[in-house]
Amino acid sequence: MDTIYRGDLTTPAGRRNAWIDALFVDHAVFRLAWTNFAAVAPGVLYRANHPLPFHLDRFARRVGLRTLINLRGQCRNGSDALSREAAALLHLDFVDMPVESRGAPQRARILRLADIYRTMTRPALIHCKSGADRAGIAAALFILIEGGSSVEAQRQLSWRFGHIKQSSTGILDEFLKTYAREAEGRRPFLAWVAEDYDETLLRERFQSRSMARFVNDRILRRE
Repeated sequence: MDTIYRGDLTTPAGRRNAWIDALFVDHAVFRLAWTNFAAVAPGVLYRANHPLPFHLDRFARRVGLRTLINLRGQCRNGSDALSREAAALLHLDFVDMPVESRGAPQRARILRLADIYRTMTRPALIHCKSGADRAGIAAALFILIEGGSSVEAQRQLSWRFGHIKQSSTGILDEFLKTYAREAEGRRPFLAWVAEDYDETLLRERFQSRSMARFVNDRILRRE
């Protein structure tokens, strides 16, 4: 991942370097005045784009956050360092749980996230970079794990959060549709994930459909 962060928050120069990296390399300048913070389940789980320290402080005070779940994983940039420091100052549990946005959701990661949701100190905040795709699928998974419907889960992958299903991140929508088609109402979600879900087949089907859309829309230019 691109970064100019040198790994130091202990000196004025190091802190300045972290902020420059966060704002201009990690594009946090666009998150200064705007956040897509929203409740997934009020009092239990919230979602957002990568919070700057003052955002995290505001969210913690507003809803009583106890846990921060980082869906980006350890990216070791300025944004990451500043949010880890802010979480520590706010006495929040910090959990690294990397999630993909442009690949088929991985079975092992879904099951690990389910375990995190089961054991975390509530309420928690999940975040990725933009709060659109990884936060969207993680929120959708929470709804399905808690017994909600695929229709409810699909609302978490919405344009209002910045998710565009016509892009490569549309594979996340296809994952939800696959569960709805294959097992919803007949098998519990986690049982389907553990025993029946075929991420390789989902990836192949999505790539095939993506190529068909490309030929139809860009080459043949059909309406």
